Amino acid sequence: MEFIGGGRLEVRITPTDVGKRVSVRRLTDADSGLTKFTDTVGVLTSWNEGVLLITRRTGETVRIAESSLVAGKVVPAAPARRRGPAADFEELARVMARAWQPVESERLGAWELRASSGFTRRANSVLPLGDPGLPLDEALAHVRAWYERRGLPAYIQTATGAAGTQEELCAQLEARGWLREVTAEVRIGALAPVGDLDAEVERVRLARSFDEAWLRRYQRSGVPGPHVRQVLGSGPSVWFATVPGEGEVPAAIGRCVVDGRWAGFMAVEVDPEYRRQGLATTVMTALARRALEEGASAAWLQVETDNDGARALYEGMGFATHHRYHHFRSA
Repeated sequence: MEFIGGGRLEVRITPTDVGKRVSVRRLTDADSGLTKFTDTVGVLTSWNEGVLLITRRTGETVRIAESSLVAGKVVPAAPARRRGPAADFEELARVMARAWQPVESERLGAWELRASSGFTRRANSVLPLGDPGLPLDEALAHVRAWYERRGLPAYIQTATGAAGTQEELCAQLEARGWLREVTAEVRIGALAPVGDLDAEVERVRLARSFDEAWLRRYQRSGVPGPHVRQVLGSGPSVWFATVPGEGEVPAAIGRCVVDGRWAGFMAVEVDPEYRRQGLATTVMTALARRALEEGASAAWLQVETDNDGARALYEGMGFATHHRYHHFRSA
């Protein structure tokens, strides 16, 4: 955000702007006793009793005293992407959900409650794409009871940082004591550049199913059971990649789900002994070429914000952050 030097500073936002993207400037007192400005950009998620809550793209909520404001205005949504495919949040959220389907689900209005015996938060959390059809507190009580009957913690998956995302719901969950446990980036990019990478794709075996060796390389599987196999095998057009190693366990694996114009990359893992040999790139290139053959043109993936190595790899492939998603757990 930038306020023009020498221009007139005005607070041009009110409580009626809750839900809009805003930029504000406030005065804070430095330890030295000098007054300084602090700027904040995000979605205004509440304005009550003289306190504003603004949720940033990262999902962080900032509390600002109304009395400290010196300027504020409503700002347009983030500018359109200059590279890669265009996508709105809801389209992408539904594509990602189809690529990682739960064993069991139930509708609560426009919310989907998902359970898979605890295998991954994505398959054991609520996907809230709209109105639950109940007041929020009643909906949350229903969610807690639904997961409690299955012996699972109650999670809600929310998103921030793009048009149509759920900053208001994030703030409401935080206000009710729900704890944000994990944040990940959803990145998108053009598929053809990934398929054009120079990689030894002849080393990769592609198949419609996976075997026990593939599962042993997949770190998230834990003790494999029917629920793990059902989630991994779900999706419109699913492909599994394997790079054989010297032993029984593969040197690298990957999974790709093709859904119309989209190809989603998941479970790309490399044996630590084989790292820095370009195997992750090799796996993704082989999967991308297969997805291109099926008519896909755009790609998406998810990466946790603390995985610096993977984020650097995907940045080099042309993937840029579209939005972030968070898992909130009932306290």
